[in-house]
Amino acid sequence: MSRRHRAEKREVLPDPKYKDVVLSKFMNQIMVHGKKSTAERIVYGALDIVEQRAKKDPVEVFRESLEAISPAVEVRSRRVGGATYQVPVEVRPERRQALAIRWLAAAARARSENTMRERLAGELMDASQGRGNAVKKREDTHKMAEANRAFSHYRW
Repeated sequence: MSRRHRAEKREVLPDPKYKDVVLSKFMNQIMVHGKKSTAERIVYGALDIVEQRAKKDPVEVFRESLEAISPAVEVRSRRVGGATYQVPVEVRPERRQALAIRWLAAAARARSENTMRERLAGELMDASQGRGNAVKKREDTHKMAEANRAFSHYRW
């Protein structure tokens, strides 16, 4: 981390098919070993599966699932007088989106379907309906923040 100034935000180009910047960020999260075309095939294949199953716009389902996964509060460690407290803080919008994308990708990878397309499609469908591992991760984060609400006066 630089002490001089904040790193400037890089401009992410929208994806070629749907012209969506958030979907492009999600593809970058799915990408492994710099294989962008493989990540594109996986994401677009998953969105095709979602479109067939849900009979809805796949990008809309993707947005709904991200909204269902995005956390409102999280806990951050704060050291006060030799003790470390888990202090609940609100999540900035950029971090909220980044966490949702990261949790969605991790939950899809952890599923047991055969191909990554099927896993991703299943997780997107589950998350848009308010269930699945990614939504559970958000609920756990909120529960931890609620449990540590007594330490909220240590907020900085």
